[in-house]
Amino acid sequence: MTVIYYEQHANPGYLAERQIAVIGYGTFGRPVAFNLRDSGVNLMIGALNDVSGQQAVSDGMKVGSIEEAVAESNILLMLLPDEIMPAIYLERISPHLKRGHTLIFSSAYTVMFRFIEPPPFVDVGLIAPRIPGAVVHQLHESGDGFQSFVAVGQDATGQSWETILAVAHAMGALRQGGIEVSFEQETELDLFVHQAIMPAIHSLLTTAANLLLSRGYPPEAVFTELYLSGELAFYLKQAAERGLLQTLNLTPRINQYGTTSRIDRFDELKLQRIMEETLKEIHSGDFAREWTKEAGDNYRRLRNFLKVQEKLELWELEQQTLEMLGRDTET
Repeated sequence: MTVIYYEQHANPGYLAERQIAVIGYGTFGRPVAFNLRDSGVNLMIGALNDVSGQQAVSDGMKVGSIEEAVAESNILLMLLPDEIMPAIYLERISPHLKRGHTLIFSSAYTVMFRFIEPPPFVDVGLIAPRIPGAVVHQLHESGDGFQSFVAVGQDATGQSWETILAVAHAMGALRQGGIEVSFEQETELDLFVHQAIMPAIHSLLTTAANLLLSRGYPPEAVFTELYLSGELAFYLKQAAERGLLQTLNLTPRINQYGTTSRIDRFDELKLQRIMEETLKEIHSGDFAREWTKEAGDNYRRLRNFLKVQEKLELWELEQQTLEMLGRDTET
């Protein structure tokens, strides 16, 4: 049976004599560091020699090189982007690891596909918030916290869970529950959502918009009805709080009937096969190898894919609608 950990399962005092180093101070590392500082833990930032390190200094953080952070800390939060983390780990972290260190990742990707192979004498854990980095600090400040996945990948000391839960508590990652998963499960679930669900959502919305526009519906009405009004986002927010079935039951009966009477039209065997193939590519490591090759090629195909999207006439109409509605799209 799946175990879900909450704040009462953690011992915050366990961190009193330990120092945590946040390795990487980007869009995810910075809000995590704020949360840890607010929780009163001993904290330092292992920064790259770039603007993120300067930002950490400006934020009043204790900052050192990555090598200094490894040498001075017991717990290392590995919060660098997956595509650059293996090289930095190999050159600047691995040579300085010693018995008693704990490596905690926010994504199991690099360990799962063996781009990083921690030595057997260190603990390895996972604290993976299920929210974007941009709201990690906001939800901690509000007291709401957020859901997360937690895991032990390697327990050299026999105290891995105590460390992971204490750090997750300080991050705010247990307030809504930390669900125990394996490193493999976290990786595959995360990749699956972004490769099977998000493409389907984008395709559905753009196909619907193009159809409605071709039939003469005003762009302002089309984009508003499809997603700019926030009605779809509200529906999904309700689903996050109540469950999908209960949210459906809360809609007007005409909407319930429209949804349930037409849902079988989308029960396509082809769709299931697409999802099965996507999961197979993830599980086999084919996608990981593809992404490694892409990163090594300076993201050439990614840039081309983005250019194709940017050239769609749809976005010009969307931008005009946003401007008419007074939306600030620069932030």
